Amino acid sequence: MTDTYNKTHYPSIFNDVIGPVMRGPSSSHCAAALRIGRMVRDFMDNNLEEILIEFDPEGSLATTHESQGSDMGLFAGLLGWETTDARLVSSPAAIKEAGIKVNTKITKYSAEHPNTYKMTVKNLKEQHEITAVSTGGGIVEIIEIDGIKLSIAGDYYETIIKTESENSEVIEYLHKNIDYDKIITTSKADNHFIEIKAQNFLEKSVTAELNKNFNIIFTREITPILPVLSRRVVEVPFITCDELLKYNQTKHLELWELGMIYESSRGNMPEKEVFRKMSDIVNIMRMSIHEGIKGTEYNDRILGSQVKSFKSAMKSSRFLETGILNPIILYVTAMMEVKSSMGVIVAAPTAGACGGLPGACIGAADAMGLPVEDITKAMLAAGMIGVFIAAHATFAAETGGCQAECGAGSGMAAAGLVTLAKGTCSQAVHSSSMALQNILGMICDPVANRVEVPCLGKNVMAAGNALTSANMALAGFDPVIPLDEVIHTMHQVGKSLPPELRCTGLGGLSVTKSSKKIEKKLGRL
Repeated sequence: MTDTYNKTHYPSIFNDVIGPVMRGPSSSHCAAALRIGRMVRDFMDNNLEEILIEFDPEGSLATTHESQGSDMGLFAGLLGWETTDARLVSSPAAIKEAGIKVNTKITKYSAEHPNTYKMTVKNLKEQHEITAVSTGGGIVEIIEIDGIKLSIAGDYYETIIKTESENSEVIEYLHKNIDYDKIITTSKADNHFIEIKAQNFLEKSVTAELNKNFNIIFTREITPILPVLSRRVVEVPFITCDELLKYNQTKHLELWELGMIYESSRGNMPEKEVFRKMSDIVNIMRMSIHEGIKGTEYNDRILGSQVKSFKSAMKSSRFLETGILNPIILYVTAMMEVKSSMGVIVAAPTAGACGGLPGACIGAADAMGLPVEDITKAMLAAGMIGVFIAAHATFAAETGGCQAECGAGSGMAAAGLVTLAKGTCSQAVHSSSMALQNILGMICDPVANRVEVPCLGKNVMAAGNALTSANMALAGFDPVIPLDEVIHTMHQVGKSLPPELRCTGLGGLSVTKSSKKIEKKLGRL
């Protein structure tokens, strides 16, 4: 059962699981909104003068669009900024300075997805209505333009051609003269769109011929926002854990090797390139952790730096003996504090869950004296588990609760830790199953609508759960329930949670007196 709006049948480790590299408190809010803004900007040919943004009151964005960075991200995207841009926090002021009028309304329109952006965009020449969704971990999709159903996920070079009428001659010309992956024609009333998904935009000579010979109203180009493109024919060796284990029966490969084989097939890139890309991501994670350990300063957050007191306690041996767990806690905390101070982090699998996986694997590896190559292997193994979750469940707390974020990260981290310990593929898979079983039903209830509390504690718990699950698997514990069944169950449990407990700020710790007091205080900063 894939997420309703996730049209990527075969998730990519680098698109859907570990990434994007970003700033901001939430990938499904900030990074995703920025990506939506970038695509809207492209569709408007970089000519935007006014935008009305509407959020459904029954969705999550009505209560969280400001506090969790959706506004900040969307405005930055409309300005053409990147997810790592240091100016991100200034985007609300910058969009005003750019002369773009912005109006936000809460309007009941029965949005099918809790993270729905309904936008009316204008300039002096034209006006369009665009609807987009954020489906978790920074993955987005434009699902409608001017009443016409589309699917623009940022994984192709997209060319949108609007014609005066349904024109089979244009389609015939395109089929004969361009390289493409998909050509889709859609019409409603007076709107007639041709959507071209390809590995590149149309050559200028082709565009000139179209404008010369056919009744073309406009042609728009939407640049890919994802690092790994899709293509017409994608074949992967496995898409469930059961298929992976059967594939590996005679090969006896480690899970990280299978992750590299999968991503090589999915992304149409050499295995060496897959390893290099993951190594680059690991280096970014390490830099983020080291920045966090030094201590961070940021006014607009609930918690000050907790790292300093934890480091001090570690040095003075004021802790119970836990082996490598305390270094892991330090690393998780450091990563989370960099996120909360608008530093650069890697969503893994989301920004709200960015600490558990790298904190566990990098913390353990450093404590064990292991090289970066071993951490890279651990992350590839974790990424493979994440692919199964992305394909058959969700990373969005808005649809699955925090079990979909910190919980998923914990299951991924468990496999990574087993890989660090030179465990087998089966042991890595078993550790993920046990870790996920332990977090079923975990709610998402951020205090004051900020992704800090109880998010920090849940990331630490995710790492600790991963560590114990890894050791249980290495000791030969029986997980009883196969990983595929646990992932399916996690998805069903998530859908069963009340909406108030799925990142809306309307339940759990979010509505305590202390939370409301903190929210009021932060609103005055």
